[in-house]
Amino acid sequence: MVKIISAKWILFSSEERPLKNGCIVIEKDRIIDLGLKEEIISKYENSEVIDLGNKILFPGLVNAHTHVPMSIFRGIAEDLPLMVWLKNYIFPIEAKLKEEWVYWGTKLSIIEMIKSGITMFCDMYLFEKEVIRAIEESGLKALVGEGIFDFPSPSYGPLEKGFELTEELLKNFKNHSRIKIAVSPHTLYTCSPETVKKCIKLSEKYNAKMHIHLCETKEEIEEVKRKYGKKPIEILKELGGINENLIAVHCVKLDGKEIELMANHKASIVHCPESNLKLGSGIAPLTEMLKAGIKVGLGTDGPASNNDLDMFSEMRTACLIQKGLKEDPTVIKAEDVFKMATFWGAEILGFSDTGKLLPGYKADLAVLDLSHYSLQPDYNPLALLVYSAKSGFISDLMIDGNWVMRDYKIISINEEEVIEKVKVIKKEILLTPLSK
Repeated sequence: MVKIISAKWILFSSEERPLKNGCIVIEKDRIIDLGLKEEIISKYENSEVIDLGNKILFPGLVNAHTHVPMSIFRGIAEDLPLMVWLKNYIFPIEAKLKEEWVYWGTKLSIIEMIKSGITMFCDMYLFEKEVIRAIEESGLKALVGEGIFDFPSPSYGPLEKGFELTEELLKNFKNHSRIKIAVSPHTLYTCSPETVKKCIKLSEKYNAKMHIHLCETKEEIEEVKRKYGKKPIEILKELGGINENLIAVHCVKLDGKEIELMANHKASIVHCPESNLKLGSGIAPLTEMLKAGIKVGLGTDGPASNNDLDMFSEMRTACLIQKGLKEDPTVIKAEDVFKMATFWGAEILGFSDTGKLLPGYKADLAVLDLSHYSLQPDYNPLALLVYSAKSGFISDLMIDGNWVMRDYKIISINEEEVIEKVKVIKKEILLTPLSK
């Protein structure tokens, strides 16, 4: 039996015009039809009809780069440059990281993402088996990868074990419908060229995505040049790592030739504007990337460096900083960042059958409640999504045709239990020595 979902507005994708008083028709996990409410209901008699009323129905958002377990570190070290934040605070406490912390931190982030309309995300961190466990229980979709470092990991120990773990995950989740595995070298200042080369080979062997932080700060570039005599992107090019499976995160410090190089090799980039701003890393040349034809996704980065997982805020910021930087309000538009946060994000993560509410696509959708004051009047539903909406305005979320949140209530997670567990973890973290 099919189900029909209607709403005041439906945003099918970044290309199609919004439809007022429309419907989508879902059979099992896919959309099979769409149209005006009266026409669809008469066409599919005796079907379940879910009338959402005064709401906007739109494709679920894709957080294309984050570190979800790091919600447990939110607020622990603030107003610091990236290298100080990482080396003096985050790396020391991560050395004491526990599986339980990762599991409950992931659950906390998943709650936040569901309430932000996110149906899919990309994660790089430690103890990723625990991240996967939380994802499987929650119903979300994700591309995940165990972070690879030259130094010993609290998760897998010596470097070689990291490759073994990654290969194990690649084999075990080869045919999973909601979870894909990426090869995830952290950066070229924590991974030697030899390590990154092994990651590239593993990515090629399994035709898997390779997810890496790249050219995030000038300090990163200087450190890599001191070590190896070349810029990170030059090393990656020589190693054969710039290709259509590359997901390069940040890319704040790319110049024109490097942007052209990424475009020519069909590499993807993920833009994380709010994290880049908060850490003082700079502003990525987003409009230049888009003009070059690069597929760019949008990510929040981790909740310890942002400090939230609100993709509405990320879309708005991505637009505003480019308009201000270029002193041109037309240089980037709402539909551009909406595409980055939906279909392009999904494609970058390897899920090409979602990100649009069109026939043949998976029924992965979010619902924005128009009853909030800042969403009135509703002349332009896309502009409301990008410039006015906030994460708390999402009332419902569906993945693969199944409700994950209904009427503001998350179905798959006990929210109160998660909060209580995180309070206990906070006490444990406070007993862990940190750099001053």
